[in-house]
This record gives sequence, C-alpha cells and structure tokens, in this order.
Amino acid sequence: MRIDSSSTAAAILPLVGGPANVVSVAHCMTRLRLDLADPSRADEEALRAVPGVLGVVVADGAFQVVLGPGVVTRVTADFEKLTAAHRLAARGAGLKARQRERDATPLKSALRRLAAVFVPLVPALVGCGILAGVNGLLLNAGLLPGLTPALTAVASGFMALIAVFVGHNTAKEFGGTPVLGGAVAAIVVYPGVAKVTAFGVTLAPGQGGVLGALAAALLATYVERLCRGRVPETLDVLLTPALTVLVAGLGTLYGLMYAAGAVSAAIGTAANWLLTTTGALAGLLLGGLFLPLVMLGLHQALIPVHTTLIEQQGYTVLLPVLAMAGAGQVGAAAAVYVRLRDHAVLRATIRSALPAGLLGVGEPLIYGVSLPLGRPFLTACAGGAAGGAFIGLFAMLGDRVGATAIGPSGWALFPLLAGDRGPGATAAVYAGGLLTGYAVGFAATYLFGGVRAAAAALSPATTATAEPGPANPSDRTTISTDAAPVTATTATTAPPGTATPAP
Repeated sequence: MRIDSSSTAAAILPLVGGPANVVSVAHCMTRLRLDLADPSRADEEALRAVPGVLGVVVADGAFQVVLGPGVVTRVTADFEKLTAAHRLAARGAGLKARQRERDATPLKSALRRLAAVFVPLVPALVGCGILAGVNGLLLNAGLLPGLTPALTAVASGFMALIAVFVGHNTAKEFGGTPVLGGAVAAIVVYPGVAKVTAFGVTLAPGQGGVLGALAAALLATYVERLCRGRVPETLDVLLTPALTVLVAGLGTLYGLMYAAGAVSAAIGTAANWLLTTTGALAGLLLGGLFLPLVMLGLHQALIPVHTTLIEQQGYTVLLPVLAMAGAGQVGAAAAVYVRLRDHAVLRATIRSALPAGLLGVGEPLIYGVSLPLGRPFLTACAGGAAGGAFIGLFAMLGDRVGATAIGPSGWALFPLLAGDRGPGATAAVYAGGLLTGYAVGFAATYLFGGVRAAAAALSPATTATAEPGPANPSDRTTISTDAAPVTATTATTAPPGTATPAP
C-alpha cells in the first residue's frame, strides 16, 4: 500500500514538538533524521503508532523516524515544506521584533503618537474624498445639477471641521480631556477669528489648519495638567476647564494660528516646488525611500502633511508618488513567484498577499516575502524609485497628479485622483507610474534579487540516496546511511521551498 507522504509528514510534525522544535531536517536511505531543540518534547510511542512509521531511533544526538526506502524521500520533502513555512514566518516575526526594538527611541515614539492622532481619521478622509471625486465628475459633466450641492455639503462637512477631531484625538493621545482639546482646536475654524488681529495681520478662519489644531490641543493638554495639580479639588470642576480653554485659546489666537499658518504655507510651497522643479529626482527619492518608512511604521507621520495639502490645494501631490513604492513591491513579489517555481510555501504566501499589495497594502508582502529574502526588498525599492521618477517627470511637464484623500494607494487610488489636466490625463500618468514600478521591480528582482540563494538559505535542501549504479564520478558524494558514511550515487530531492542558488 502506498503511503500518503503529506499525511504522514503532517502527523509526525506535532509529535516531535512542532515546527518550532525542529532545528534541522535530513534523511538517509530509510530514516527521517531530525535535530530537535528539545528531544524530550517528542512522543516516541505516538510516533510509532503513525501509519507508515516503522520505528523510532534516538542515536548520536539525532531523532530518527524509520520510514523505509522511497517513502522517506517523499515524507521528508513534505515535512520540509511544512517546517519551511514556519521558518519563513518566524524570520518575518523576528525582523518585526528587532525593528520594534530599534524603534524604541524618543523621536520614533513621538512620531507614532502623532500617527495615533490622525490614523482614526483616515476612514472619514477616504469616504469624503471619494464623494468629493464623484461630485467633481458630476460637476464637470454637468450631470445631476440638483444633487451636486448636496454632495458638496456631505463631502465637505468633515473637512470643514477636521480641526475639532484632530484636537479631540490629540488631547486623548497625550493625556488631556478630549473634549477640551476639541474645544480649543475649534477656535481655528471659528468664523469669528476674522475679527482678531495677531502680529499686525488679521487672522483667517482655518489658518494653520490641522497643524494649528494639533498645536492648540497640545497646549490645552499642557495647561490642563498644570491646573489639575494646583487648583483646589472643590473648584477643579469649574476652574480647570475654564482656565484651560481661556489660556490655550488665547495662545492659539495670538501665536499658534499665525505660526502654524506660516508652516502650512511653507509645506504647500515646498511640495509644489519639489515636484515642478526637481520632479524626476524628487520622485526617485520619495518613491525609493517610502518602503523603508512603511517597514519602520513611520509613514503614518506624513498624514498631517497630506491633510495640510488637501486643505490648501484640494489634493496631495505627494501620495501618488509615494504609492509607487507599493508598485515596486508588487513587481518584486511577482519576480520571486516566477523565479521560484519549486517553492510552494513562498508562492502560496505571495498568492495570498498579492491582491492586498495591488490595492496598496504592502505590509504582508514586506514581512512575508521581501524582507525575509533580503535583497528583493532593495530591488522593490528600485521599482518604487522608477515609478516615482515617472510621476515626478510628468509633474515637471505640467501634469501634476494628486489624491483628494489619503489611505488607499495602488489600484484603489484611482477614484481619488485629481490633477491639472483632467481626469483622463491624470489617470493615465498614474497608471504609467504603476506599470513602470511593476516592470522595474520585476526586472530588478528577477535579474539581481539573489532570490534562489536567499530561498535556499531559508529552506536548506534535503539530500537523498538513489539506487546504486554507474555514475559519473562528479555525481558521487559521501552521504550518511543508517550505518556509516559511504560513497554512493546521490540524487537531490529538493522539497518545495528549496533550490540551487543562482549565480
């Protein structure tokens, strides 16, 4: 009766302590040889009861499962495939853990807290951005004139009051009372500020935007903490809120709004200059460096910049350029998939993560594929750089591409695109950038990614014996049998997940 090798391998693995307990896998003519981290975790009696297992031997520090000639080759291949999946996942998890340790710096902690303020706002930004895009198409086409004013109100209401939400989240994140942070931040968008003069300049409602709201709420949190420790408990419920709103509110009007307005204007000017003057080079750098930011989790810190640009110009010109990093990652993953036709585990990972990657969610491909393999992460960055340079080049030529909301990228960004030359030209430039990123990421990874060598390091090949017979001397090598090393003809049975390193 022919033994089902995959079922046998699946039955053996938990009985030797699971994949985490398996240090290395090899086999000889009849035995599956395992090096176990903790041999005591293996259940010898249960192993002997597994169909197809002829015996269990513990000798010379190795745990040996006797399966018989022929069967051992097939079972070892399936066993190696099961453990390879664990090694790949463990390596990705290890990279994440080491990265978290490196990220434990004051600057990165501050950036993560900043991201925590804006990330909860992303669903509303996406929803309102899509509606704004649809409304823009209707207005340009002259369709449904009775509906477009309503859509304008629905799409614009959140953006008109985003300062309040930013203030609420800021106070919540930094230890203040959320509603007080929102109350002080609301001053930024209150129409009555137009009657206030600061530094000889009359303020404008919304001046400073989300940056002003963020600063106002931080000031409110600081004032509130001072009051909590100094105001008598009997008066705390009255005086603390009043003093917080008064002091932080005046500070916002007579300092923060003016300063934040200057910073916001500088951000808009710098972004426009960057792409219209040094577009191709700027796109190259931004597209090439964004994947490392995603890996570090610092890309969320750019949300205030995107939001500021959307408030000022109606769209952010940076997001489509940065989205090219995801295109490079998709191209690199496709090259790995094609290059490693015999690596079932890695190919399954790519198949499951690629749809998300096409829609701009890059973490599954980063931690499941490119980072564990090493060099493909760099070639993915090359693809992102090429796509970013493509978008930047057209910005220099007057075809700027922007996004009316933040959050999605990849194919999911198409409904949110806006630009200087109309929806058709804007979509064409963005699509050209994606295709460039895919192509360069694929080619760089296929040619220079060192994919086979990296995959072999993750899943070492398993050496098996073949029937003795005439052979070329170069095909003969010393292998281990059940008794002692002998010279015999070998045939390498590479389980899915192993391959000969490419030059």
